[in-house]
Amino acid sequence: MEKFLIGLAVGMVGGALIVANNYKARQLVRKGQTEMSEKFEQMLDDKLSRMCCDGSGQKEAD
Repeated sequence: MEKFLIGLAVGMVGGALIVANNYKARQLVRKGQTEMSEKFEQMLDDKLSRMCCDGSGQKEAD
């Protein structure tokens, strides 16, 4: 599910970049892309910290 959402987001950003013809639209797309990558990195860090600090020695089942 997460891979699908990431692919969908990347596709939306790519499509917006192709369609955007003015400076404001490109800036908006860049801002959205930056925010999305920050949220993704935060989510990834949270999952990794839960996995390594779980203490059970087993991987977390999704």
